[in-house]
Formats: sequence, structure tokens, C-alpha cells
Amino acid sequence: MRIHREGYVTIFIVTLFVVAVDWMLRCWVSDGYAFLIDPIRVILAGFWLFILSFFRVPNRKHTIQENAIVAPADGKVVVIEEVQADEYFTDKRIQVSIFMSPLNVHVNRNPISGEVVYSQYHPGKYLVAWHPKSSTENERHSVVYRKDGKEILVKQIAGALAKRICNYLRPGQVVRQTEEMGFIKFGSRVDLLLPLDAKIHCKIGDRPQGGVTVIATW
Repeated sequence: MRIHREGYVTIFIVTLFVVAVDWMLRCWVSDGYAFLIDPIRVILAGFWLFILSFFRVPNRKHTIQENAIVAPADGKVVVIEEVQADEYFTDKRIQVSIFMSPLNVHVNRNPISGEVVYSQYHPGKYLVAWHPKSSTENERHSVVYRKDGKEILVKQIAGALAKRICNYLRPGQVVRQTEEMGFIKFGSRVDLLLPLDAKIHCKIGDRPQGGVTVIATW
């Protein structure tokens, strides 16, 4: 396991905060309130470990499969439905949405190999990630991949806590399946818009692993 580079600054700031609070506890808390020091230290240590865990990148054997669309993120499948596309595409698509809680791994990965033909950031609101309108009204970044004439769209969506979406892709770039496409800080959601003829291999409530679980085949 390693720590993602997006977490370096945050972890450094949180570490300084924890050390500073611990120093103030030792210097300023009177003997009459000394019994509070250890519980506060436990809370601080738990908070620091949570931040560290959030930016973890576990070692995994990723799925490389020619006809597979692999989960771009860890989380819970909360939507599988046919929708009218509202960005880039003009036809109907199958939407698969994965909700990422703050406890999930938050690295996002390319679901397929191919060419990036569209990459667009959209500022927006910060509705809770499971809200139906979060796909169209929240801060988000959309990427379209093309492979063998077929295209899919992956949408990184900020949630109520997520205030920063990181995306590393640009149009014209050729990418490989399961390589990093980006990172979303704290609770968030990822939508996939797939062709109607894609065969779905997940169901509502499933908990896929990014870069490992096959969401669909085509």
C-alpha cells in the first residue's frame, strides 16, 4: 500500500494541526483537567489515521480484459438505469453510478483502454452525492473514451464534502485500462454512461473495487 500524491499536502497540514493541539494540551491544560488529555489524544490520533487512510492506494491485481468495462472507482452501486444523455452524447445510454463514501479508496481508474476524445470540467453545486440531480448540478469532470468505434463517458461528481476533483486526462491522450484517471477528495460519486447493448455484470447494492471489478462487457 502507498499514499496517493494528492494527499501529501493535506496529511502534512493535519499532522501539524495534531502536533500543535497536543503541544497546547501539555502546556495549557491545568492539573484539574488532565483527565481530558488522553481521550483528546485518542480522538486526534483517530482523525490523523482516518486522513491517512483516505489517501491510501492498496496493492491490487487489476483486471486487464479486452471486452470488459472495469469499475473506475470503489464504492456502492446505487443506480443502474436507462437515461437520456445530457452531455456529449445525444442518444440514450445505460447509467451505472457508484457512490464513494469517505471510507472508500478514492483513486479513479480508466475503465477501458483507448483514446480520450473529450475531457471537460464543470463547476457546480455540492449536493449530497446520492441526490438524483448531483449528476447534472454538482461540480464534476466528464471524460469520454473511444475504443474500436465505441464510446463511454465517465463522470467524476463532487459530493457534499468533496470540494476538489482531480483529473489527469486530456483529449487526444491514449490511455490504458486501470491506470489512474483522477482522484476525488472525500465523499463523492462516479457515473458511467454505457451503450445500450453493453451487458451489465453488476446490480444495485454491489460494492465494486476500482480497477478490479468488471461492471459490464461489450
